[in-house]
Amino acid sequence: MPESPAIILHSPQLGENIGAAARVMRNFGMTDLRLVTPRDGWPNPAADTMSAGAFDAGVAVSVYETLQDALEGITWLAAATARLRGMEKRVGDAQDAAEAAHARLGTGKSAIMFGAEKSGLPNDAVAVSDFLMTYPVDVDFKSLNLAQAVCVFCAEWGKLAIGPRADEGDNKAGLGDLAPRDELYRMFEHFEEELERAGYFFPPEKTALMKDNLRAALIRADWTRQEVQTFRGAIKALALGRGKARVIRDD
Repeated sequence: MPESPAIILHSPQLGENIGAAARVMRNFGMTDLRLVTPRDGWPNPAADTMSAGAFDAGVAVSVYETLQDALEGITWLAAATARLRGMEKRVGDAQDAAEAAHARLGTGKSAIMFGAEKSGLPNDAVAVSDFLMTYPVDVDFKSLNLAQAVCVFCAEWGKLAIGPRADEGDNKAGLGDLAPRDELYRMFEHFEEELERAGYFFPPEKTALMKDNLRAALIRADWTRQEVQTFRGAIKALALGRGKARVIRDD
């Protein structure tokens, strides 16, 4: 996996948010967490609890007294902010920031910086960034938890750095081969034959339209071959069950 960007939390207040940020970082293969003057110091038991073991799983925390110190080795910096501050900088969303950081792999270390829960990033921190990362949140409700904000970026990074799941080929929820039209036609005909026997198509002059409507509704499902076989088995079971019930009633 390529070297991931650092996540910098500038003056974070709650240990719970630090831990939750570390947890989601590790979910998406990120391990470099840098804290600038955390309010409650470090280490923080609340952070450890919320991390769900992320620190033991590889997330390394470094603590700094100044942002300048935290930016050691960083060659490209994105600042998460809800306000553009009137500065002339590149602006984009989390996907744009992830793509920009990914494009710089091998040319230096990138970092994504987030501000304190109550006040966000100070202007002097935003001023030294290369890129302003902002999210398309509802203008009537812009409040976003610090750890949630970190999560949005990390998920976008994961798409690029991790890609498809390693076990995707074994994913039981994955779709099988789509059914060709000839198999669908046979399924339709099987279904319609049983409906015909059950007296469903009435009045007779509307039979063609009713069949067309049924087929139009069924075709939207993008049937797989397995689904066609399963559905035809269900039709057969219903047909046989109907016959058994009729015999019992006749007795």
